Amino acid sequence: MTQDPQGLLDGLAERLPAALPPQVAEASLEVERDRSMGDRLAGRPGRVAQVRLRGPEHVLTLRLAGRRLVAEAQREVRGVVIARQTPPLAGWLELLAGQLHALAAEAAGDAAAVTRTLAGLGVAEPASDLAVDHADVPGGLQALPLRLEGRVPPDVVTQVERIADLLADTLPRVAGAFEQEQTVVRTATDYLPGTLRAYAALPPQWAASHRLADGRTALEVLGEQLDVLEHAVTRMHDAAVGADARALMANGAFLADRFATSSLDLPD
Repeated sequence: MTQDPQGLLDGLAERLPAALPPQVAEASLEVERDRSMGDRLAGRPGRVAQVRLRGPEHVLTLRLAGRRLVAEAQREVRGVVIARQTPPLAGWLELLAGQLHALAAEAAGDAAAVTRTLAGLGVAEPASDLAVDHADVPGGLQALPLRLEGRVPPDVVTQVERIADLLADTLPRVAGAFEQEQTVVRTATDYLPGTLRAYAALPPQWAASHRLADGRTALEVLGEQLDVLEHAVTRMHDAAVGADARALMANGAFLADRFATSSLDLPD
């Protein structure tokens, strides 16, 4: 990616608008181009010289200086720059990912589109370590709360640990019952980690303090989602203990309807 600075800038200019709702992209994203006389005569747009994203926490700029990319992140208050830094490209891309997810959340946009766009540019999915592998579901569930430490408040870590323990204890009780087992596995590998990744992709301070359209913070949304998950997973566990396949599947269907998008349920 860094071996082709122009290619990275071109990719950002082409793909970032599709990662956000049109009105957000129009207000937040600026692309500057250098047009030679040949470009003008031929009607070509010219080469991308700079990309700037105005996010909720940072104004991020990436520009080409000769053959080198120069990254800048600055904070503004009422249009006045109060802090400026020049992070390495990898750090700048991490900031970019967080700002894009925050903009999508603010507009109730498609956070999955942000992730797809970044993946297309070779940028790792934010919080990709918050995953539970199908090959080792119990081990992944055990590791999940540990990976959350320092990224969410301690009470959230504790709640995730409770949910993970319930799922780990439910899984062997439904082993061999295909539909029931798949319901538990899907909850463990998709709904729970997907909800956590959607939150962890957001800038921490913004997620904890910024009020969304309905007055909630992203952290409060996460807490409500985890409450729903814990309640349903507890009922799934009780159903597995009581060999009540119908109740387990009913709670699985409820979770599928609520969490199948693997993202925070943000307000419209």
